[in-house]
Amino acid sequence: MISPDFSQPLPSELGTVHFVGIGGSGMSGIARLFLRAGHTVTGSDRSENHNTEALRKLGATVHIGHDASNLGDADALVFTGALWPDNPEYLLAVERGIPVLHRSQALAWLISGQRLIAVAGAHGKTTSTGMIITALLELGADPSFVNGGVIQSIGTSAARGEGELFVVEADESDGSFLLYDTAVALVTNVDADHLDHYGSHEAFDEAFVEFTSTASELVVISSDDAGAVRVGAGLRARDGEKRVLTFGTDDSADVRVHSIVTDGPVAFTLAWGGVDYAARLRVPGVHNALNAAGAFAVLVGLGFDPAGALSGIELFGGTERRFELHGVVRGVSVYDDYAHHPTEVAAALSAARSVVGSGRIIAIHQPHLYSRTKLMAGDFARVYEQLADQTIVLDVFGAREDPVPGVTGALVSERFSDASRVDYLPDWQAAADRAAEIARDGDIIMTLSCGDVYRIVPQVLGSLAAEQPAPTAQSR
Repeated sequence: MISPDFSQPLPSELGTVHFVGIGGSGMSGIARLFLRAGHTVTGSDRSENHNTEALRKLGATVHIGHDASNLGDADALVFTGALWPDNPEYLLAVERGIPVLHRSQALAWLISGQRLIAVAGAHGKTTSTGMIITALLELGADPSFVNGGVIQSIGTSAARGEGELFVVEADESDGSFLLYDTAVALVTNVDADHLDHYGSHEAFDEAFVEFTSTASELVVISSDDAGAVRVGAGLRARDGEKRVLTFGTDDSADVRVHSIVTDGPVAFTLAWGGVDYAARLRVPGVHNALNAAGAFAVLVGLGFDPAGALSGIELFGGTERRFELHGVVRGVSVYDDYAHHPTEVAAALSAARSVVGSGRIIAIHQPHLYSRTKLMAGDFARVYEQLADQTIVLDVFGAREDPVPGVTGALVSERFSDASRVDYLPDWQAAADRAAEIARDGDIIMTLSCGDVYRIVPQVLGSLAAEQPAPTAQSR
C-alpha cells in the first residue's frame, strides 16, 4: 500500500479531482462533497456498485478498471490506504507533479474553516457518528458530514449542510485522524488495533492522547473502556484544563448509562445533570446504548437540549453493514455486519443474541488482514465459540496486505476447542450451502468482516431457498 505523506501542505486550490477507489463508502462520500462544492469529479474503481452509479447521476465521471488514461486532465488525485503503489493512475499523477492526497487530506481541505466534531475509536465510530448526525438534523442544525457507512434513514454517508458544524468519522488506522482541526473529539474506546502501523500499544494510546489534546472545545471519552481511561489520564497529564465529559456505566461517568434492557431494540436510562432520561433505540445491543451515551454527551456538551438530543438519537435506524438485515428465507434471518476485530464481533453477536430468542446464531467469519489474523486468531476463536452456535470460517481478505505464507482462515478454525462447532470452508458456495444446511426456522445467519463478505449474502439466501427443511415428526 502507499504510505501517505501527511507533512505536505494542502494546496490552496483544487480544480478537477480524481478519486482512485471512488466506489468505497468513505471515498464516495468525500467525492459527493466535492461535487456539491462545485468541483469536477472523476474517479475509478475495480467494479460497479451502488456508489458508482449514484455518483454518475450526480455528475461524476466514473471508470471501471484502473488505467492511466482515467486520470484525464485532473488537477489532483485522491487515494486511500488500500491503494497499491503500482496503480497506473497514481504513477501518472506523480509523474505529472499534481497534488496526490490521501482521502483524509482531501477531507481536511473541505472542512477548513468549519466547526468540526470528529469521532474516533477502535469500535463504534460509524454508529456514533450516525447518531450525532441524525440528532443534529432533527435539531435543525443542518450539519455537513462524512460517515463511514450509509445512514439508512438518510440514504447517504455524506452531505453538505448550511450549518456551522461538520461531523466526521475519523480514521485512526494510519494516524490520519491527527490531521484535522478538531473542535469536539469523541473517543468511543481505545482497544489496540492497527499495530502494524503503530508498532506498540503505547504508541497507539499516545496517538489518541494527541488527538484529544488538540480538540479546541470539548473531549468526550468513555469511562468504561480501559484504553480510553488510559488516554484520559494521559490527556489530563498533558492538559489539565481541557474540558472533558465522560460517558458509560461507571458510577463516575458524567453521562451515566443504567437500567439497560436488551430484549430486542435496547432500552436504557441516561443520567445527566441530576436528571434521568429514558431512551429506547431502534437498534439492538448494549454497545449501542453506550454509543448513544457518547453521542448524547457530545450534543449536550455543545449546548443542545438534553431531551431533544436524546429524541433525535432515538430516530437513528442504523447504517449499512452494521447488523443489517438482508432477507428472511424459511424463517431464517440473514444479517451482515462490519465487525472485524474480536471486540466488535463480540458486540455484534451479543446484539444478535438479544433478538434471536430461542433461535441459534450461525456466523460466517471472513478474517480481515493477514497481520490481524495471525495476531488475533485465538481471540476470534474464543469469541465465536462463546457467542455463536456454529461458525463457518472463510479465507483471509488481505485488503492492503500481501499474502503471508501459512496465514489462512484455518488459523482461526484450528483454535476452537470444540471442532464440531466450526467449519473452515474457503469455497464460498460450499460455505453458503453449509450455512443453509445447518439453519432452521428462527435462526440467524450472520456474515462478519469489513472485507467483501457481504457479497456472499445472495449465495446464502439462494442456498436457503434451495435447501429443503428437515421433515418434522408430524410430516413423516
